[in-house]
Amino acid sequence: MTRTASTASPPAPAAGPGPTGKQRSRHRAGACASWRDRPMRKITPWLFLLAPLALLITFTYVPVGNMIYYSFTDWDGISPDRNYVGADNYTEIFTRPELFRVFAVSFYYLAASVVQIVIALYFAAVLSFDLRFRNLFKGILFFPYLINGVAIGFVFLYFFQDGGTLDSVLSWFGVGTDHAWLGTPESANTSMAGVSVWRFTGLNFVLFLGAIQSIPGELYEAAQLDGAGRWKQFRHIIAPSIRPVLSLSVILAISGSLSVFEIPYIMTGGATETSTFVIQTVKFAFQFNKTGLASACAVVLLVIILLITWIQRRLVPDEKVDLV
Repeated sequence: MTRTASTASPPAPAAGPGPTGKQRSRHRAGACASWRDRPMRKITPWLFLLAPLALLITFTYVPVGNMIYYSFTDWDGISPDRNYVGADNYTEIFTRPELFRVFAVSFYYLAASVVQIVIALYFAAVLSFDLRFRNLFKGILFFPYLINGVAIGFVFLYFFQDGGTLDSVLSWFGVGTDHAWLGTPESANTSMAGVSVWRFTGLNFVLFLGAIQSIPGELYEAAQLDGAGRWKQFRHIIAPSIRPVLSLSVILAISGSLSVFEIPYIMTGGATETSTFVIQTVKFAFQFNKTGLASACAVVLLVIILLITWIQRRLVPDEKVDLV
């Protein structure tokens, strides 16, 4: 009797050891590295920046370049002819002292900027602590900054006019109302500087409040354990921490006082010696049709603001604040 051959298949060879964890990590790292080396990976950030850069160049740098070009011409703003006159516009600016006398008006707004910084810093320090209705007061302080400057100009134009709101309120307290608030240079400039305090205090308040709220709470707790009151907490904790923001507010105050436009233009139109350098520039361009000269004035104002900002940054450089 013959024995049948076995039909069972031979056992499969044992599988070799698979890739280790390190090998898999190297593989993934190599795949990621190859993906990072792809051209699309390198240009992707620039694709996201393309739209904002295009808007920035179109609406900021191109107009500035055109303004500088117009400052070397005698263009009237209407005619297609733009004759190159070299530095004649700048020569006219610096040989006419009356063009720079309007900067005296900026001192009213500079003094008002100091007042609004002090007021904003006070309320930011007070409302940074736990007080009742502090959110309501925050909204009240910031609300004027949200209103359009032209609307504010018209509102306060009726507020300061003869027999207007201010005179009516003062008459309730028996105060004489025969004073023309916008009739004399000193009174008009002081009144409009007060309007700027009311309008821009909210901006400085928000800047200071944001800086104060970024201070770690542990510092206040440690100061309270050491017996420090509110004044010492402000002097040794709050004041050093908001120094960079305070420096920024000073820069904004100086540049803003030099380039005031909306409020005096709406309320007086530059009359009674309330004209600012920007109002004077606008009149050159649209009233006297001297766009080339107006462009030169704008360039001079830009250089003055940049120079003052550079000097301020050199005198009071930013310091790294490390309170922890």
